[in-house]
Amino acid sequence: MSAQPMASSNPAFSRNEAFGARGAVASSQALSDNDLQSMYNRPSAGSQDTERMTYEDTITKTGLGFALLLVAAVISWVATPVLPFLFILGAIAGFVLGLVNTFKKEPSAPLILAFGAAQGLFVGGISSMFEVIYPGIVTQAVLATLVVVVVTLLLFKSGKIRASKKATKVFLIAMVGYGVFSLVNLGMMIFGGTDQAFGMRSASISILGIDLKLGVVIGILAVLMAAYSLVLDFDFIQKGVNNRLPRKYGWSGAFGIMMTVVWLYVELLRIFALTRE
Repeated sequence: MSAQPMASSNPAFSRNEAFGARGAVASSQALSDNDLQSMYNRPSAGSQDTERMTYEDTITKTGLGFALLLVAAVISWVATPVLPFLFILGAIAGFVLGLVNTFKKEPSAPLILAFGAAQGLFVGGISSMFEVIYPGIVTQAVLATLVVVVVTLLLFKSGKIRASKKATKVFLIAMVGYGVFSLVNLGMMIFGGTDQAFGMRSASISILGIDLKLGVVIGILAVLMAAYSLVLDFDFIQKGVNNRLPRKYGWSGAFGIMMTVVWLYVELLRIFALTRE
């Protein structure tokens, strides 16, 4: 998400003299005391007036995306026992829409909302199946996801954690490694390389004399990566607001947070499932 253009490279800012020093000086020279007092008494302009990205507008967009995701999740939860392929369609559609939205130069509200709906079908379906096998696991995963999101947000807001170039490079390398492992593991499960429910994740390893599932260790690392991904999402939103990006980039912030939270939830769901094996 942090790769989206900031104000310095956005034509809406760089080509508009109102954002340059000369424009700022010119706009303040002819103002009388009465004009200044009148401007001071006006209500603060919102995103509707400025057409610029704001925290409030981004929160609204994010809430709308999650509302659609939850509605789709409830539908899939109820329908999965009868239509077990529904969550697979949601997973495929979510994957495709995720790629489209990630590489699209300009954010598209309909595509991002469609992504939220597709992810809802996937999350609702897989949650329904896990709940049948491991009763109570969905509640655990939901609460754990909320805790991670809230703690990460509070730490970011307090300034205790911030995105950095070095940390982001490590994050990207770790993501590549995690992606390769996940693809290899999926291939082994599909082509019979393993008969374990979670493939190589079900293998046991010993750390400091403690026997753990490999999937639990990898899952914890994935949760840490997802938490840092949230930091990158929050950082994008903060920079977008500070740099006065166009209002539409609020959808980019919403997309990033939805994608990260779904990833975080699935990882936690899998961790809890592995601990019950």
